[in-house]
Amino acid sequence: MNNQQNILIIGAGLCGSLLALRLGQRGYNVSVYEKRPDLRQVNLDSGRSINLAFSNRGNKAMKLVGIEDKVKALCIPMNGRMLHDTEGHTIFAPYSGREEEYINSISRDQLNALLLDEAENHQNVNIYFNKKCKSVDFEKTTALFQDYESENEFIEDADVIIATDGAGSVMRKSYYLGKKFLFSFSQDYLTHGYKELCILPDDNGDYKTYKNALHIWGREAFMLIALPNLDGSFTVTLFLSFNDGAYNFSNLTSKERILEFFSTYFKDALELMPNLVDDFLKNPTSPLGTVKCSPWHYKGNTLLMGDAAHAIVPFYGQGMNASFEDVVEFDKVLDTHNNDWEAIFKTYGAARKKDTDAIADLAIDNFHEMKGHVNHAVFREKRNLEMALEKQFPNEYASKYSLVTFNENIGYRQAMLRGRAQDKAILNMLTDHELDVNGDLEICLEKIKKATEAILEDDRIAGLS
Repeated sequence: MNNQQNILIIGAGLCGSLLALRLGQRGYNVSVYEKRPDLRQVNLDSGRSINLAFSNRGNKAMKLVGIEDKVKALCIPMNGRMLHDTEGHTIFAPYSGREEEYINSISRDQLNALLLDEAENHQNVNIYFNKKCKSVDFEKTTALFQDYESENEFIEDADVIIATDGAGSVMRKSYYLGKKFLFSFSQDYLTHGYKELCILPDDNGDYKTYKNALHIWGREAFMLIALPNLDGSFTVTLFLSFNDGAYNFSNLTSKERILEFFSTYFKDALELMPNLVDDFLKNPTSPLGTVKCSPWHYKGNTLLMGDAAHAIVPFYGQGMNASFEDVVEFDKVLDTHNNDWEAIFKTYGAARKKDTDAIADLAIDNFHEMKGHVNHAVFREKRNLEMALEKQFPNEYASKYSLVTFNENIGYRQAMLRGRAQDKAILNMLTDHELDVNGDLEICLEKIKKATEAILEDDRIAGLS
C-alpha cells in the first residue's frame, strides 16, 4: 500500500490520537483536527469522566505502538470491587481468581496527552486544535472546518477521512443527513444520568479509603462508584435517574436535599466528602447512551471509528478499551488489501461490528449488576464459586467478566455468548441446589462445563449464536 497517502482524522481524543500514532508509525501523512483546545496547555472541564478503567484490550493497543511501560506508569491497579452497604460495611470482591488479572484506574487527560506527544514525535503527523468540523462531504472526501480563534471556515481534503469524533460525531450526522446510501442509526438513552464528584486526599496527601479497588455503593435503583487517582483523590460518580424515584437529579437541587440523600444511602462516602454539596451543585449532569450504526464506511472515502461508530455506557469499563481495540483490529486489516480502502473498510467493519454490538449489550447488563445484583446472596455465591474455580483451574475456567476484560485474544461476542451461558448454568444449578460449592470443585467445574455446552448448543439451534 502507498503509505504516502494523506489521512485526515477528525477528533484528537483517545481513539483519534492512538490512530494517528499508529498510522504515523506506518508512514502515512496524517492530519488530525480537534475542536477543543490542546489539553496539554489548557485545563478542560468537560464534565466527562476524569479517570477510566484500563484493561487488557487497551493494553494490547499500547503494546502495538510500543508505549506499554509509559502507560503503566499512569495506572493504579484495582484488584476488585469494594462493595459498601448502607451502614458503611464493606466486602471486597476480587475481579478474578488469578492474581495477575486486574483492571487499572487511569487519567483520561494524562493518557490522551501521552498519545498526543507520541503521535507528534512523527514528522508525518500534524495535529491542529480549536478547529471544529462542521460537516463532511463523504463523496468528495472533504471536510468543512471552522477555526475557533479566527472564526474563518476552510475545507480540507484527503485520500481518506476517518472520524473519531465521539458519540456526537459530525461525520456520522453527515451520513444520515446526506441520504446517499442506506445508513442505519440508533441512539438509546438510559433513564439515568451521571454526575462527577470527588473524594479529596487527606491532609497528608494520602488516600482516605482503600486505594486498589473500584468502590461501589449499589442501591438497586441507583449507585455511586469511586476510582483512585495518582494524587491521592478519588473520582466519584453518581448514577441516578433524571426523574424517577423519591430522589432524582431533577429534585436534588438544594443543600438540604443533597445531604439528606447522601446521609441516607451513602453515609460512609459522605463522611469522606466535605466538598460534596459544592461539587454537586457546580458539576454538570450528563446523559448515558448507546449508539449503534451501520455501515461505518462510505465506499473507500470515509470511516467511523471508536465512539463515533459505537458509543456505549461505561458500566463494563470497556468504552476506551473497545476504541483502542478498534485501532488494533484496523491495523490487522491494513495489510490485507493492497491500496483498496473500500475493501479494507468493508472487511474491518464486517469483522468488528458484531463485537462492538456485543460489548454495548454487556455494558447495559453490567449496569444492572453493579447497582443491584452485587448485593444479592445468590450472585455473591456465584462470584465466590467462580473465583475459586479460576484460582484452582486457571487454564480451564474464566468467568464472563474475565472473558470480556482479561481475554483480549477473543472477541467480545464470543466472550458474551460463553459468559452468558456460564452465568445461566451456574445460577440455575445454585437455585436448584445442584452444586456443592463447599465440596469438590472439580465436580462443580465438570457440571458447569456440561450445562454451559448444552445451553450454547440450544442457542445455536435457536439461531442465537
